[in-house]
Amino acid sequence: MRQFTRRTPSGITLDSAGFGFGWGWWRVAISVSAVEYFYTRVLNNPDAAFEMLSMLASEGINVLAFSAVPFGPNHVELTIFPDPATKFHTLATRSGWTLTGPQHAILVQGDDHLGTLAEIHQKLRDADVDIYASTGVTDGNGRYGYVIYTNENDHRKAVESLA
Repeated sequence: MRQFTRRTPSGITLDSAGFGFGWGWWRVAISVSAVEYFYTRVLNNPDAAFEMLSMLASEGINVLAFSAVPFGPNHVELTIFPDPATKFHTLATRSGWTLTGPQHAILVQGDDHLGTLAEIHQKLRDADVDIYASTGVTDGNGRYGYVIYTNENDHRKAVESLA
C-alpha cells in the first residue's frame, strides 16, 4: 500500500492505511489487492466442498473468497481465492484436482458507508476498466468485501486506479 496522504479532487483520500473514499471529514480506509483465483468442479454432494475447504485449512492455506454454484445436474463449480496461491496449486496437483486458472481479480475490503460501491465503480470507469462481474458482502458491522472481475488484461490497471 502507499505510504502517504493526499486528497484528490474526486474526494479520495490516500493515506498510510491504503486509501479511502468519503465526503468532507468522512474518510474510510480501504485495502485493494490483486488476487488469483481458480475454478474446479466437484460432484454435487455435501461433503465435497467441506473436504476441500478442510484440507486447505489443514495445509495452512487461507481462503480470501469462495463461491460454489451448480454446474449441470451432478456437479458444483467452486471458485477459490487462495492465499498463498502457489501453495494451493501445489496441494491441488498433489491431490489430483483439475483446476482452471490462475485468473486474476481485485479484492477490495474496508469500512462501509453509503455510496462505497458507486465510488469504486466511478474510479474504475474513469480508468476505462470494464467490470464483467462482481460480488460484494457486508459483515453487518460496518465492513465490506468486494471481489471485482475484470478483463484479464485490465486487472493491473484496475488496482492502479484504486490505489
